[in-house]
Amino acid sequence: MDPHLIYQVQQPHLDLQDYVECFWMLRNDAETDKPVVILPDGRVDVFFSKSTIENFHVTLLGIGTSPERTTIAARSVTFAISFKLPGVECILKTSIAHLINKGEKQPNDLWTFHENDLLDFDEFCQKATRQLLHSLSRQNDPRKIKLFDLIYANHGSLSVKELSERVYWSSRQMNRYFLQMFGLPLKPYCNILRFRASLQHIKRGKLFPEENFTDQSHFIREIKKRSGVLPKTLNQNQNDRFIQFSTMPEK
Repeated sequence: MDPHLIYQVQQPHLDLQDYVECFWMLRNDAETDKPVVILPDGRVDVFFSKSTIENFHVTLLGIGTSPERTTIAARSVTFAISFKLPGVECILKTSIAHLINKGEKQPNDLWTFHENDLLDFDEFCQKATRQLLHSLSRQNDPRKIKLFDLIYANHGSLSVKELSERVYWSSRQMNRYFLQMFGLPLKPYCNILRFRASLQHIKRGKLFPEENFTDQSHFIREIKKRSGVLPKTLNQNQNDRFIQFSTMPEK
């Protein structure tokens, strides 16, 4: 990974694990911007950021469905909370359907955070944990609980038909819920999770399907659709341009 990029990640409190995937920090210590490509990962992020040219600000980023070229500003730092989808309804308590492939500025004092909270990542995580637990309304719809358990446990590899049968919730109702709350149908979301799970295999040089793709051609098409490149190019990751790929831990 680029030595000027400093990355840390911390897992959430046990009571938040169904709603929050992780807390993370990314800092660019270089004097120049870093061009990167953001890959779809199925998460919903709240960013707390500042740089030498931009004041402290908070951004809510919806679900990404395609690769996005952007830059990490020079001398910048971002602390973030990455939510699983149940966290959208039970902590953020708002629809993000309008935020497919885009972000939206939030109040700078969201959850009482301010610029000084970006000085210490551990303290940020502790404060975020307290604020999120205070905001949390636990999911009480057993269909949604089981649906998300199945989706995440199987990395999106189950068909909508199988999910419907196992959750006892019609495909039409599940898709209506996903569209109204998250902005895309259930199947495309599952495809994003399957793509994300494939990144770990690709990083290890396994350039063939291992996540219930129909065949090699289907695998290559889906990887190119979500990343913009072929699996081999993604594996090479020249100049650390695929930032999630670079920060992905080895298993």
